[in-house]
Amino acid sequence: MDLSRFLLKNYQNKLNNGSVTWSSPSNIALVKYWGKKEHQIPENPSISFTLDSCKTITKLIYSKKNEVDNNFDFEVYLDEELKPDFHPKIETFFKRIESYVPFLKEFKFTIKTKNTFPHSSGIASSASGMSALALCIMSIEKQLNSNLSEEEFIKKASFLARLGSGSACRSLEGDLVVWGKHPNIEGSNDLFGVKYPYKVHEIFKDYNDTILLVDKGEKQVSSTVGHNLMHGHPFASQRFDQAIDNITKIKSILESGDLDQFMALVESEALTLHAMMMTSMPYFILMKPNTLEIINKIWQFRQETGLPVCFTLDAGANVHVLYPNKYKDKIYEFIKAQLVAYCQNGHYICDKIGFGAKQL
Repeated sequence: MDLSRFLLKNYQNKLNNGSVTWSSPSNIALVKYWGKKEHQIPENPSISFTLDSCKTITKLIYSKKNEVDNNFDFEVYLDEELKPDFHPKIETFFKRIESYVPFLKEFKFTIKTKNTFPHSSGIASSASGMSALALCIMSIEKQLNSNLSEEEFIKKASFLARLGSGSACRSLEGDLVVWGKHPNIEGSNDLFGVKYPYKVHEIFKDYNDTILLVDKGEKQVSSTVGHNLMHGHPFASQRFDQAIDNITKIKSILESGDLDQFMALVESEALTLHAMMMTSMPYFILMKPNTLEIINKIWQFRQETGLPVCFTLDAGANVHVLYPNKYKDKIYEFIKAQLVAYCQNGHYICDKIGFGAKQL
């Protein structure tokens, strides 16, 4: 795909100072992306539910420099507290996107960000954080280049967000987003996420995600390290083929509303992600004993009641419990009665499908 479409050729307008604010949600992958090539290109396509409550709110304050130098000039605050340890990641992001938004060195920035969920809670804060920041940067571009269409705005914001965190490109829209080229998904590509373009059964349109915080500590292994372990992994090619096949399968599942097939595919994807980590070199076990206890409880409850509740996992110990809103009351009672006890300090988050980022 031609990258020149994302280059900012010229500015029609001048800008001195101001601020923009966006909120952007996290997302939870149903078919997982694990393994990437250079420039944040995924080894396989993925599809995710966009979340609603778990989001990052970022205010980007900008002021024109008197003299343009060769440095990125910014400070980062989380919950109003200066965070110099965030600086390297943002600087890497700015370096990656500078050729597409060349005005970055013309301004001094103050980035004020906050999450609606606990930091290090295992929710993908890089996805919500980088997408919110990318949208703020694109709002500045929109002011400089008022000819930018809404469609191109979203595509480029997703493209930029991907260069900060791969999964961030799936957070801008909702309720289902595909990232990665797939022959059966029209418009799908490796450069940005696209809103899932096909018919979706009503049962999937109001799904709930209760996130059980089994371990709120720092990640045992960073996503970057985890993705890199797929290079030379003995099962990498089979895994990438499996993901491509599962995208094909989930397309028909989403249309038919087959909950049994949905649950089997989603749980298999979650366990495969962890199997990849357990069979890499070096190897990691990211689940905790309580993760397994929760999984077994879900399986037992589902077998006894026939209710459509399943789990998925990110690259960590926490469990996302997925279920249609139609069955919310009984399943939520089960979660409170039998699963919350396995959470660290009894902490969990109730979320549901959302519809993407919003400018505030």
